[in-house]
Amino acid sequence: MTRITAAVCATHGAPLQIEQLDLRAPLAGEIEVTLEAVAICHSDIHYADGAWGGDLPAVYGHEAAGRVSALGDTVTGLAVGDRVVVTLIRSCGTCPNCSGGKPTLCDTPRANASPLSRQDGTSVVQAMNCGAFASHVVVDQSQVVPLPDDIPPEAVALLACGVITGIGAVVNAARLRPGQDVVVIGAGGVGLNAIQGARIAGARRIVAVDVTQEKLDIARDFGATDGVLATCPAPWKAVQQILGRGADAVIVTVGAIPAYNDAPRYLGWGGKVVMVGMPHSGAMAEFEPVVLAYMAQGMVGSKMGDVVIRRDIPWMADLYRQGRLKLDELVSGRWRLDQINDAIADTKAGGAKRNVILF
Repeated sequence: MTRITAAVCATHGAPLQIEQLDLRAPLAGEIEVTLEAVAICHSDIHYADGAWGGDLPAVYGHEAAGRVSALGDTVTGLAVGDRVVVTLIRSCGTCPNCSGGKPTLCDTPRANASPLSRQDGTSVVQAMNCGAFASHVVVDQSQVVPLPDDIPPEAVALLACGVITGIGAVVNAARLRPGQDVVVIGAGGVGLNAIQGARIAGARRIVAVDVTQEKLDIARDFGATDGVLATCPAPWKAVQQILGRGADAVIVTVGAIPAYNDAPRYLGWGGKVVMVGMPHSGAMAEFEPVVLAYMAQGMVGSKMGDVVIRRDIPWMADLYRQGRLKLDELVSGRWRLDQINDAIADTKAGGAKRNVILF
């Protein structure tokens, strides 16, 4: 057992508690990672607030970077000391989805119990297969990708979720082609990366739609060619005036029902809405199916950008090293683990792109 420090959610909606937990040694196919950084994602906050239910006590956190500190039996391709990005994408490699190139949809049940426990023996949920609001994690080897030492740990951590989700939604789910037009609804952490993905993919115009002018200004720094306030009357009409037609792809990166209700209105003929942002369970949206049918439009969900992490994360890391992908600029603040509740409050306030806990 390794004694670790973690931020534990004991009650939904309450501040996280800093506790000393026990972390068992890695089993076959698992590795232990001593963390250097973990970013705070809105998904962690929604889970901690009880938006999607879940058992407690639990440790959240799933955008992490660190160094391999122990190996279980049968682990290959990794060594103690390797710098790795730790993701929540755990794949068996053999189920129909994994075999079909969709590891984000792996449907093989988790085989091992949570490696976390309190000192009295009470099991603690390792949320999202990571539990990375902690000094150490034990995860399946399929969840990590080794990356070069010259990339800062904050940048490595961001490649675990927000970056791959945003870029992947454009490149993998929307399959954007050069010269097409994109609307990105929401200019937060994931939205900014969708904008970067559209720029990298060669979009003609990239229109950011958000409720604040401040976020629209930031979106331009990441590649948006235009910005439209979501609070203006019929913002989709303003977007169509900018583009001269409807969009080829609309990427919804916020979990807001009004955004989903309006998303198809931005589309042109044959366009596609890519659904990324996750509303609370039970929330319902409405759309007019006859329009989608007549205009040959579509709506598709995108989980974690439909990425294959061993293919896509090294590609994105190389774009960063070339200066073509902004990661350092996404970091709004650096915090200690004992400041995590302040970092979460700052994230909830809406101004942060990504707050990062450093160990």
